[in-house]
Amino acid sequence: MTTVVVQVAMDEEAQPFLDAASEVSEPVRIARAEHRGVVVDGRTFVLVRSGIGMVNAADAAVGALHRYGDDVLLVSAGSAGGLAADVEVGDVFVGMDYVNVEADARAFGYEAGQVPGMPASYAPDPLAVAALTASAPDGVRVRGGGIGSGEKFVTVEIAHRLREVFPGIHVVDMETAAIAQTAFNHGVRFVSVRAISDLCAPDGTEFLTHVDDAAERSAKAVLAALPQLVG
Repeated sequence: MTTVVVQVAMDEEAQPFLDAASEVSEPVRIARAEHRGVVVDGRTFVLVRSGIGMVNAADAAVGALHRYGDDVLLVSAGSAGGLAADVEVGDVFVGMDYVNVEADARAFGYEAGQVPGMPASYAPDPLAVAALTASAPDGVRVRGGGIGSGEKFVTVEIAHRLREVFPGIHVVDMETAAIAQTAFNHGVRFVSVRAISDLCAPDGTEFLTHVDDAAERSAKAVLAALPQLVG
């Protein structure tokens, strides 16, 4: 049976899952990541809090794969910044394409976002995408779109450059592409579900205002699809 591992970066993104749980195990530390077994509506999954950033995210994903085996669905959940013009705070995006926006080897003939020797982008697990898009909870607008990831908090100036270089990206975060590449390397299933906390505001105040609400919406979307994801 597939083990669903829901990976978040921050405590604020983990809390909605813990609040919905009927049972939560004691935390287990693997490197800097914190693992908990969680039961919601009789269905069990693993909740991993990785810490912020690409390296922490990849490290936590590798730790989960070593602990739970190859029959795993990795789900990246939490908040993200809106990049495309039609994105609104509160939207939930199921990632249809994942790109490392920090990678730039175009001088050697690679595409923008492509790490040499790796694909230009990473695709999600289609069954997980179908489950998440078909199970949108009431009051939550679930959409599909491209997700870009890097180590910078995207301010207005950075957003302008990203829109030019990566026109297919709708939202940005600091973890998804790293987990996607890890899943690709290990041949396991992956999907990202991110709710918009800000529209790449210049100083981060919009993010701080809406991060809890975004975490709640992302968690609702994941939990609504959990019967199909676990099954």
